[in-house]
Amino acid sequence: MKTGSVLITGGAGYIGSHAVLACREAGHSIVVLDNLSKGNREVLPNDVPFYQGDAGDPTIIARIIKGHSVTAVMHFAGEIVVPESVEAPLSYYLSNTCKSRALLQSCVDHGITSFVFSSTAAVYGEPDVNPVGEGAPTRPENPYGRSKLMVEWMLRDAARAHGLRYVILRYFNVAGADCAGRAGQSAPGATHLIKVACEVAVGKRPEMEIFGTDYDTRDGTCVRDFVHVSDLANAHVLALEHLWRGGENLTLNCAYGHGHSVREVLDAIQHIAGRPLAIRNAPRRAGDVGSLIAEASRLRDVLGWVPEYDSLDVILRTALHWEQRVTAWKVKGDAT
Repeated sequence: MKTGSVLITGGAGYIGSHAVLACREAGHSIVVLDNLSKGNREVLPNDVPFYQGDAGDPTIIARIIKGHSVTAVMHFAGEIVVPESVEAPLSYYLSNTCKSRALLQSCVDHGITSFVFSSTAAVYGEPDVNPVGEGAPTRPENPYGRSKLMVEWMLRDAARAHGLRYVILRYFNVAGADCAGRAGQSAPGATHLIKVACEVAVGKRPEMEIFGTDYDTRDGTCVRDFVHVSDLANAHVLALEHLWRGGENLTLNCAYGHGHSVREVLDAIQHIAGRPLAIRNAPRRAGDVGSLIAEASRLRDVLGWVPEYDSLDVILRTALHWEQRVTAWKVKGDAT
């Protein structure tokens, strides 16, 4: 299996930093690029080569590829907040689509042949059937989903025209944190349900909102397929190794195949935290769909993915532990 260094764009971000840990544990050489707009360099191991810059900048991409004998790219860099994409669509098309196009051009220009792309279940929109499989129609209902789907199209076209080989991983709802406490979600102003709930639990936010209580679900709140971030990171390693073995181009859902409602998640986090959270109901957010659950068997069957953390309890406990650690670090820093 021919290998080289792996360029991880957005590697100081939430999912990217866990992919860094997973790649290192698998014995792969890596180099990280992140513009630090939301990433945190402190979560990266000190011996990992790091460049601060933009994934859409061909100059820095060329320098990294040549300087570190890069043969593969894991592309995480981008914007991910659905309501924000509705309010600022052109920003999302710039960050997620245009800059990805520039990165793909750099890969083609420098002979990179293996590309693992961080996509999203938002490309499906409101599915006709749940669970939703990879062959379902792609009808994204917000600019975030559309910006990611465009990159999927570009990857497929680049594969046909230039021989670039890829695995597209469509994430459902990523949550949790590294069980050893080495990484977690630390971007300011996060909007993810579990991250926000944990911030309320440790006192960083006074309350949280449930956006929509009238969906056609078992308790009226949105239902999502939550996947632990470390399991997701391991899927990226398997995808990379699949490409290095000469495997075919793939598009795969990344999830467990079962869902939890917003109310169920909040009930569980209150139990784990040992105290009630201040919660209020709010109107639906633009771009949200009621229920989104994956048909996720292909990831297991094709890549041999065996998740280790398929438990809402584990997801919530690791997320809360990380939030408690981050809060303690900041308090200690303020005190000194």
